[in-house]
Amino acid sequence: MTISPRPNPQRAPKLRRTARAVKSGFRRYPRAIYESLKSTTNPNEPIHLPQILHELAHHNLAILWLGHGSVLAQIDDVTVAVDPVLSQRIGMRIKNKTIGIPRLTPAPVSPESLIGTNLLLITHAHFDHLDKPTLEAMRSDTTTVIVPRRCAKLVPAGFERIIELSPGSSTKLDTLTVTAIEPKHWGARVLFDRRRGVNSYLVESSSQRVLFAGDTAETKAYERLDTIDLAVFGIGAYDPWDHMHATPEQAWNMFQGLDARLMFPIHHSTFELSDEPIDEPMRRLLQIAAEKTDAILEPIVGEIIVITPSSAN
Repeated sequence: MTISPRPNPQRAPKLRRTARAVKSGFRRYPRAIYESLKSTTNPNEPIHLPQILHELAHHNLAILWLGHGSVLAQIDDVTVAVDPVLSQRIGMRIKNKTIGIPRLTPAPVSPESLIGTNLLLITHAHFDHLDKPTLEAMRSDTTTVIVPRRCAKLVPAGFERIIELSPGSSTKLDTLTVTAIEPKHWGARVLFDRRRGVNSYLVESSSQRVLFAGDTAETKAYERLDTIDLAVFGIGAYDPWDHMHATPEQAWNMFQGLDARLMFPIHHSTFELSDEPIDEPMRRLLQIAAEKTDAILEPIVGEIIVITPSSAN
């Protein structure tokens, strides 16, 4: 007698999700690969703002969106870069070419503008968050780099030191304490490289607390945090990837679950990694926030936003 295997009720949704992802990828990746191979243009032609670190240094808390998931922040006396990706394309490098998706808009600064950043935080090893050409151009023997577990070897040599931080662990740099939190995401660099970690980061000084969530689906990992001055959340690349990247509504739910004053939405409108319209993430976020939109900062790429102290402080 042949016994048929019992159906797995969780398998069908996973198969449908995989099919949607494959279909989504075929809409853009073959074209992007072809254009990458035939391109002869300079891969990096951003605006060069050599004084950007000096401009940030005048503020106790300020933040600058560099596009996609990349931000530059000043927290007290420390300049912090998170997932800086300033290349024209993201993807695998073959000789001198990057094979992958192009930027929709130019980077606001050159990587060389970030030389001398005090602290560099890498949330995970995906190509749109750990970009080796950018890191090679901004490396400095005065910059400390913090990465998730098993990611240190991906960072080019030339930085002061590289620290691997596991979720729940903390380390100190000057006046800051950095704590790693585990988001709902994964950290593979390539398809079968599933052993690498992935982090969100809580950065604290004596007067400021900033959450850099990085990539995450909706999770309760941040609910225990309180008195957050600024929470940086991704709101894009969710269609069909909402099991890995929060929708605007889910990002708002996570922000609402925090004792946080301001939300800084990122991870949209820079690389075509998903199927939602380019202007949809911010529209949906502002719609769900309704009368509480004063808690949402609306960053423009390359613009410094200064966070003033709360009147309650």
